[in-house]
Order: sequence, then C-alpha cells, then structure tokens
Amino acid sequence: MQTESPAIEKEFMEYVKKISHYNEAVGLIAWDLRTGAPRKGAAQRSEVLGSLSSEIFAMSTSKDMKNYLTELRQESNWEQLDEVTKKTAEECEKQLKKFENIPPEDYKDYVILTSNAEVAWETAKDTADFDSFKPYLEKIVAYNRKYTEWKGYEGNKYNALLDDYEPGLTVDVIDEVFGKLKEALVPLVKEITNAKDQPETDFLFKPFPAKKQEALSREILENMSYDFEAGRLDTTVHPFAIGLNPGDVRVTTKYDENDFRTAVFGTIHEGGHALYEQNVDKKYTGTPLCTGTSMGIHESQSLFWENFVGRHYAFWERYYDLLKKYAEGQFDNVGLEDFYRGINVAGPSLIRIEADEMTYSLHIIVRYELEKALINEELEVADLPEAWNNKMEELLGVRPEHDGEGVLQDVHWPSGAFGYFPSYALGYVYAAQLKKAMLKDLPDFDNLLKKGDLAPVKDWLTAHVHQFGKSKKPLDILKDATGEEINPDHLIDYLSTKYRQVYGLSL
Repeated sequence: MQTESPAIEKEFMEYVKKISHYNEAVGLIAWDLRTGAPRKGAAQRSEVLGSLSSEIFAMSTSKDMKNYLTELRQESNWEQLDEVTKKTAEECEKQLKKFENIPPEDYKDYVILTSNAEVAWETAKDTADFDSFKPYLEKIVAYNRKYTEWKGYEGNKYNALLDDYEPGLTVDVIDEVFGKLKEALVPLVKEITNAKDQPETDFLFKPFPAKKQEALSREILENMSYDFEAGRLDTTVHPFAIGLNPGDVRVTTKYDENDFRTAVFGTIHEGGHALYEQNVDKKYTGTPLCTGTSMGIHESQSLFWENFVGRHYAFWERYYDLLKKYAEGQFDNVGLEDFYRGINVAGPSLIRIEADEMTYSLHIIVRYELEKALINEELEVADLPEAWNNKMEELLGVRPEHDGEGVLQDVHWPSGAFGYFPSYALGYVYAAQLKKAMLKDLPDFDNLLKKGDLAPVKDWLTAHVHQFGKSKKPLDILKDATGEEINPDHLIDYLSTKYRQVYGLSL
C-alpha cells in the first residue's frame, strides 16, 4: 500500500484540480451575470450555471471521491501525505458530508432558481415590488429549511447554515456576541443622534464625475498593494470581489456622482477582500484551500481596510490632497478636520451598504434575527417586510417607506446565501481584534498611514491571515493572530471612543 500512495495522491489532487477548474468557470459566469451580461441572456446563462454546478456537485459526491478519501484515510497512506494533500482531503470530506444527502436534481434546480431570482430581484428592488419577488424567496427559504435537515445540525437549525460560512461558530455564541453589541450600540446611536455638535456634510454631496472617482479608486487600490496584473476594477449594482484564482481576483464598485463615498469606501472594502485572495500561498492553487477560511475572516479584511485604514484621520492626512486633485474644487474650502468629521458622520440610516461604522453591526443583527426566524419557521416570507420594518425601527429608530429601501435592498437572499449575514458583523469584531494585535508589531501604525506607506499593513495581514487560505480554521487564525477567542469588547471600545471624539462628547 505504501508504494501505491503517491499514485493515489496524484490522482486525487488531479481530480480536485478539475473540480477547481469547474468552480473557476462558474465564478467567471457569475461575475459576468452581475457586471453587465445582457438581460435577455440571463435565463440561458442560469441554465449553464446549473449544469456546471451540477457537475461540481456530482464530482464532489461521486464514488470516485469517496474511494479516494477512503484510500487516503488508510493509516499507511495518510502518514505519507504532505500537509496540502491532507488538508485538501479534510476539506473534501467536509464538502462530501455537506452535499451527499442532497438529491442532485434538487441541487441543480436550486442553482437555476437562485440565478433567476437574482435577475427578478433587481427588477423588484428597482420597483419596490416585494410581491413579484416573493415566490422566488419562498422557494429559496423552503430549500434552505430542507437543506438543514439534509446536512444535519446540533442545537439550532440555523447552525447548519452558519457552518457553511463561519465554521466553528454557533447560534449560542453569536447571540452572546450580538447581544453585547446591541446593548452597547443602541444607546450609543441615540446619544450620537442627539449630540449638539453635528458634523457638516453638505460638501460631500456635490457632483463628482464617475471617471474621476474611478481614477481615484484605482490609485488607492494600487497603494494598498492590489495587483492590477492579477485583477481588474468593474462596476455593478451591488459591489463585490471575486477570486477566480490568485492571479485573477476582480473588484467591482458602484459610482454615485453625488456622493463619492459610495465608490471610494466601497472600493477600499472590496480591495480588502481582493488582497486576501491575491495573497493566499500559491501552493494551495487548484485546491479548495485557495480561498478565505470563512466569510467572517474575509469580512475582517475588507472592514479593516475600509474602516481602520480608510476612515482613519491619518489616512486622509496623506490622501486628502489626492482626493482634492480628482474632485476638481469640491473640497478646496473644506479643512481636513471638517472633512474627517464629515466622512465619519454617524446615525440611523436605511441602507446597509451606506451605513456608518457605528450602526453597521445593527443592520446585520436585523438580518441575522430575521433569517434565523425564517429558517426555524418562526416567520414566513409573506410576513418578512413588516417584520423587517419593525426590526429597523427597534434597533435603528428608522422605518422604510417602501420595500426597495427595506427588505429588498440586499442580494444575499436572492442568491441563496442564508447564514452569510452574521459574517459581516463577526468580521468587524475580528478586525478590531486584529488591529489591537497589529499595534504590538506596528506601533507606528498611524504614522505609516500618514506617510501613505500601506505595505507593512498589508504584509502583516498576509503573514497572519492571507497566506493560510482555508488551511487553518477561522477561530484558529483569530486565536493565533490575537491571542484570544472572539471578543466584541475591542470593537465596542473603538466605536465608543472614536464617535464620542468625532461628536465632541465626553469619553
């Protein structure tokens, strides 16, 4: 058996590489659908996605895969495997367990459903017509309820979905973390809202041509060490980044010519995701390890760059003149201090992707509590708009006037990504912990930003997060990098200190 092991290992890794090629094709088609594919071709393209995804499903659960894993798991073979092959086998075993009880036709139908649902959602969002989208969402929710049973779970049913995006975390842990965030942030939002010294923001909402915003965004991405020879910047309705392989990691953004912040901070955010994917160790290429270890860790990277770098005063000490160059006079009579306070204005708002640092986590908690209730059959899709509006009023003190600015605003549910939303707030918690740990190694962090020397920041994140891809579990990366388990206190302290300073309140 020992002499056969290398042959088995090679066959297994070639099989896995073929699956990765299918995944790359699926990713490219999905990118195209969301960045300008002709609307009339969407239905056919969705069928293509369904067929390719079915092939991935079939290969991931095939007899060949089971035989490879069984053979590799034999003690004499397992001992001879290198680290990459072992971890790849472990990840394939996890995927096999995830998929093996799902009827293949149901899976294919679901992929087609979600592809068509995204197209229907775009129209429904534009017209604020929830009823037109409701049949799609009802089918998506029904599938996810069945999926929890197919996959299996311990404790809350929602744990089955969490495991797909944030392995190692459970509803019990998240409820505790989010409970602390709510307890601290809801009164802080009210305190800030009622503060007498409100930042001026009128200067933000003036015409800023999209072409100029694109040039600024590209320059900032380059300074972040984003490699344009391994990526590109495009536009879309709902910004995202996608890693096809480390040599092809794409960023998308959205330009609002009357509010430059949407593009600039959105691009920095997606650039943080892209740096993660571009800097995974190349030895993992062609394996399921060549991506982020969890969506929470992924979000920690995007939110770190967007908020702990992009909204930092020192960052704009370096980049404010660059902004002025591209803005052509918009900020010539605005001092840096006023600009800084303006871009850090906080308070209740309706749209998640436009939310400020302080309220962002509350937007996520709204979605988490609603989708957890949907999966546990404590809430039905027909009642979702009213439940959404009530939650927004409870946590943020605002109520949408129509569903386009309410329950229809996110692409995640149309795409079937139930279990994803908690990762955004968890990523913010992780990012605050990583910043605290980074300061031990980079005590001159503020000065680096002031000089525009962002490379040491990227290098620290690569050393502690990026390089490992999915070879380390998310909570292990967090513990190894910071020396502690998940801890929301760092984020609470950061937000409380920063926003009381911005609003001139006592600490």
